[in-house]
Amino acid sequence: MTTMSMAGALNAALRNRMEADPKVLVMGLDVGKLGGVFRITDGLQKDFGEDRVIDTPLGESGIIGSAVGLAIRGYRPVCEIQFDGFVYPAFDQIVCQLAKFHNRSLGQVRMPITIRIPYGGGIGAVEHHSESPEAYFAHTAGLKVVTCSNPSDAYWMLRQAIESDDPVIFFEPKRRYWAKGDVDTDATPAPLHKAHVVRPGRDATVVAYGPMVATALDAARAAAEDGSELEVLDLRSLSPIDTDTVVQSVQKTGRLVVVHEASVTLGMGAEIAARVQERAFYSLEAPILRVGGFDTPYPPSRVEEEWLPDVDRILDAVDRVLAH
Repeated sequence: MTTMSMAGALNAALRNRMEADPKVLVMGLDVGKLGGVFRITDGLQKDFGEDRVIDTPLGESGIIGSAVGLAIRGYRPVCEIQFDGFVYPAFDQIVCQLAKFHNRSLGQVRMPITIRIPYGGGIGAVEHHSESPEAYFAHTAGLKVVTCSNPSDAYWMLRQAIESDDPVIFFEPKRRYWAKGDVDTDATPAPLHKAHVVRPGRDATVVAYGPMVATALDAARAAAEDGSELEVLDLRSLSPIDTDTVVQSVQKTGRLVVVHEASVTLGMGAEIAARVQERAFYSLEAPILRVGGFDTPYPPSRVEEEWLPDVDRILDAVDRVLAH
């Protein structure tokens, strides 16, 4: 058992897979000599060379297009998109090529590509650096979409994503990069697409993922002081969704609040609410509520804390579902 930051755990996972498989490559803007903007790839180019840790030109479409070609030739590229808002120039390659190639080839060609995307707000960044675009990719058939919330999951989920023969969009909550936790590198990891109950409870279920898991846990601790026990569930996988675990929790508590940083309209919360309504309608004691960002572009950093979901907004939703 080792204590690591999330950034350190991601670096360790990359190093582990590169040591184990010479076909694993890391590529992206400034991932080599600089070690990445957030230093996730620090030291890898020094140890594995410029042929395996590749500093690319500034062009996200070219990064993903090149990765598709490498995958066809048997490599396992790990691409870094420097910031969430920079992924859109690569959207055509991801949706029209990466997501469809396995079907287009009648199952003959796999696309074992992992695309790492730091996402979300809370770091005081400028425009295009604090977005939450996960729903675009979760909506795209052919892609797997996951996100970690702690160092242990960061380590194991990134390893599992790189080992997968499917294309995986790997969202990393950038404001949690420096949070520390225990990582057991000898453990047997949970399945990549399995949700985790991170705090058991009986009164209401709070589903969150990525950067909002820590906020949801803070809300649960505050609620406990008033006598309410919230069950907090870390979704972990956005495509596919572990609906069974969510439904089992709601059948126990009878109430559900879904929390995410992205804007509420057509976000992941809408899909989770629809699935729970389909499968656990008669277990519900109150309407399903969603807590998320507002339906506006991400604001300037000086007011981002007003935009981001916080403990008070989660507790307000919890109070409303408990009032029924």
